Amino acid sequence: MWVIIFKSQNYDPIDKPNSLQDRKPFSFSKNKSGGLYTVDFFGQIKIVESKNTMPENIRSQLVTKGVQRAPNRAMLRAVGFEDSDFTKPIIGVANAYSTITPCNMGINDLAMRGMTGVKEAGGMPQIFGTITISDGISMGTEGMKYSLVSRDVIADSIETVCNGQTMDGVLAIGGCDKNMPGAMIAIARMNIPAIFVYGGTIKPGNYNGKDLTVVSAFEAVGEYSAGKIDEAELTAIERRACPGAGSCGGMFTANTMSSAFEAMGMSLMYSSTMAAEDAEKADSTEKSAHVLVEAIRKQILPRQIITRKAIENAISVIMAVGGSTNAVLHFLAIAHAADVELSIDDFETIRARVPVLCDLKPSGRYVTTNLHQAGGIPLVMKMLLEHDLLHPDALTITGKTIAEQLADVPSQPPANQDVIRPWDNPMYAQGHLAILKGNLATEGAVAKITGVKNPEITGPARVFESEEACLEAILAGKIQAGDIIVVRYEGPKGGPGMREMLAPTSAIIGAGLGDKVGLITDGRFSGGTYGMVVGHVAPEAAVGGAIALIKEGDMITIDAHKRLLQLNISDEELEKRREVWEPPTPRYTRGVLAKYAKLVSSSSVGAVTDSGLD
Repeated sequence: MWVIIFKSQNYDPIDKPNSLQDRKPFSFSKNKSGGLYTVDFFGQIKIVESKNTMPENIRSQLVTKGVQRAPNRAMLRAVGFEDSDFTKPIIGVANAYSTITPCNMGINDLAMRGMTGVKEAGGMPQIFGTITISDGISMGTEGMKYSLVSRDVIADSIETVCNGQTMDGVLAIGGCDKNMPGAMIAIARMNIPAIFVYGGTIKPGNYNGKDLTVVSAFEAVGEYSAGKIDEAELTAIERRACPGAGSCGGMFTANTMSSAFEAMGMSLMYSSTMAAEDAEKADSTEKSAHVLVEAIRKQILPRQIITRKAIENAISVIMAVGGSTNAVLHFLAIAHAADVELSIDDFETIRARVPVLCDLKPSGRYVTTNLHQAGGIPLVMKMLLEHDLLHPDALTITGKTIAEQLADVPSQPPANQDVIRPWDNPMYAQGHLAILKGNLATEGAVAKITGVKNPEITGPARVFESEEACLEAILAGKIQAGDIIVVRYEGPKGGPGMREMLAPTSAIIGAGLGDKVGLITDGRFSGGTYGMVVGHVAPEAAVGGAIALIKEGDMITIDAHKRLLQLNISDEELEKRREVWEPPTPRYTRGVLAKYAKLVSSSSVGAVTDSGLD
């Protein structure tokens, strides 16, 4: 509402109308300052100030205001509302707490601190749950098909609660991989004030003086199968890889997405690399709640933040830290939800100009807690900003721009560390996520080329119709140097759900074949994967993409320098094979996987489930 405050002003009586008929009606004319109005009301000329006192509970007053909402208020009183709370903004706390995975087991404590922060700042919090799938535990099983599906279930659940309860804002807290994009897709769709809080990274385990992550255990399986370690050492690594709460510790998918959200302005500075078990993580959560309440008062909306510039900033940081291939898939989906134009080719454009600055696992030496100690994402961002690789005017949830947020951050990494490299000595001169195209991927594919001496290989195809068959062959020693492994019918529709191939790729690394064997798939890779790997091949096999037409022994070329993924047969032969190809029978005809397979789009546009519905 607008409150009008009248102030007296002298006027000349000679101008006063002589009769009611001559008097002017009530009218306003806005001054240039935008804050004062001239009012002429029956000849009484006055100046008024206007003050915006729009209620903070813009949305939730629909269920809290008026006589007719007495039943609604009655139910809210039962969950702790008092008279004074019905004019406060109601803020959802989307809590992904779960003991399914260490990634999420500390989140409930953070949610409680978020609730406290909301109350302190003048809001009224309401907590609700959302789901998680543990990628690490479901990896290599049929359950992994539900991982990417869970991204959309999380998005739908947060949207359903926040809109169903007409909440004024949402503080979303997530840990495992799909929590982050799921929450952000919902935030972008709803466009109500929101902030994302990362549950925090796990601290590294240690064995024989080396830092461990869960990927260490996957790679140890390959080493054991290759006879490089014995069962006792495999068990010792297993027992030490995950020492407590927090998301997988390298620059894998969870830490990649949290870092990207910080760069995009939807999370607080420094928050994305904090350890889950450290006190600063809980303190940052409470501070995030205060920032969110202020954003509600100012009506800072997600789509003012999640712009093309902000997404480009996020992608630049993903390249600089050596982040996960999954970020390509997720940011295409986030952009779709925010109605921002973004294509898979934009990642290649940004890759070409951004160096890899951080020496982080999976292919590097350090974990995310080391990055935090070295200066965190703000230091990486400041280095990019200094070289005109970030948009300085992008808005953040604090109301400040990126440039304002980074004003006091040093532009050079500390000399006493080598987690973040100096600008003139990067890990790689260009980004590590290359977009490949060719007759095998006319829509595109994503290659992760860190840890590879020469990202180019031509070799015979070793074709597998499932991840399980592929892993069995690797562990049995049936894959040789120079082979190109093809794992197909694992795409969004074909899987369905685009399973991650961490078990096969880790087995390859463990066997010492990381830069000697290629692997292509219409499925995905874990953020813990590295080597000569190409995922997200589109069109996928299930819709008749060329990957479905490969025969055992066909020669395939992967060339990241030329951005090429090519099946080396003639166009005529390829067309002959296409003419006789028949689509497979759907693997699921009921339930969530069947629904997902029907709705999901190509991975080249983010594997979204609400495309083409208008």
